[in-house]
Amino acid sequence: MSGHIETVVLDSEGLSAWVAQDRKILALFQVFYEMGSDLVVSANTIVEVSHSRVNMPRLQWALSRVKVEPVTEQAAKAAAHLLKATALHGHKYAIDATVAEAALRQPGPVAILTSDVDDMTRLCGNRVRMIGL
Repeated sequence: MSGHIETVVLDSEGLSAWVAQDRKILALFQVFYEMGSDLVVSANTIVEVSHSRVNMPRLQWALSRVKVEPVTEQAAKAAAHLLKATALHGHKYAIDATVAEAALRQPGPVAILTSDVDDMTRLCGNRVRMIGL
């Protein structure tokens, strides 16, 4: 991985892979740790990854190591603006937009760890680097 990344934002797939202790993700996280990168999740991402099969103690452990960005009224309005600007709409994109909005507010350079590189790139433009899962 080339270049310093100040902040890494995890979407639901990124957080889920970390909680599941996916080896590729754990190796990436070691690189982020060595770089001194901050890890961030949108509060909505917690809702998205919480289901009956998730290892809740492991999720709580992971969440204790990240900055959780709240979805405030201002953040929600900014996310809605991103959706409108990219002609995306509906529940499929709503959480992605809040993740993108949180990423755009972080100290840069910023990367998003995501399984949805295309949509996240549309939402963030070239201001955030995408790391595909």
